[in-house]
Amino acid sequence: MSDTPIDRALVVTAHPDDVDFGAAGTVASWVQTGIEVTYCVITDGDAGGFDPNVPREQIPAIRRSEQIAAAAVVGVSDVRFLGYRDGELTVSHELRRDISRVIRQVRPQRILIQSPDRNWSRLPASHPDHMAAGEAAIQAVYPDARNPFAHPSLLHDEGLEDWTVTQVWVMASPTVNTYVDITDVADAKLRAIGAHASQLPDPEAISQRVHGWLTATAAQAGFADGRLAEAFFVTEVP
Repeated sequence: MSDTPIDRALVVTAHPDDVDFGAAGTVASWVQTGIEVTYCVITDGDAGGFDPNVPREQIPAIRRSEQIAAAAVVGVSDVRFLGYRDGELTVSHELRRDISRVIRQVRPQRILIQSPDRNWSRLPASHPDHMAAGEAAIQAVYPDARNPFAHPSLLHDEGLEDWTVTQVWVMASPTVNTYVDITDVADAKLRAIGAHASQLPDPEAISQRVHGWLTATAAQAGFADGRLAEAFFVTEVP
């Protein structure tokens, strides 16, 4: 892996809570080392929730506030929402431009995205919105954000110059090459997940399930008994 220092990282996900289930422990460990992390959440999760007594028009605001609270648990204060409709995400020119805008604003060396490839062993992780978000994000990384002639309005109207992301991390990828030991920050991850109360009819059961996933991932990595881990595909971008 490159020796280029990582000062800023951008996380791009489809829904509020995606980063917390997929990578909040790793994000917490990044923040502890001094990396500035920004979240870019593409939809407001307006198709989520489990309580029929909550008016549907209130869900977007609820889920935004939950994601902001969850981010704060792991030390992230910069949370940006693009406002796309939950369940209707496609890899559009507009979405690529909007993610490119955030990349050029944040200027991260590292980006964490969802997998554009279906993971047949973890099908719920391959929600169509997740895959669309991953594909749009990697297209924004290459070629869009680094190309000064792509999405010309970003430069001409907003003054946002091109930016090259040099490292990509992919969560829920069917191909894993990197494991992160999150044992020391697992409590923060679980508390971040717990912040999404509108999505958790049985919080204790979810917490136990996630702990089981983390334990299994650590075993796959060959870590010692009792350790907890998250898994990613990581690649450098020339």
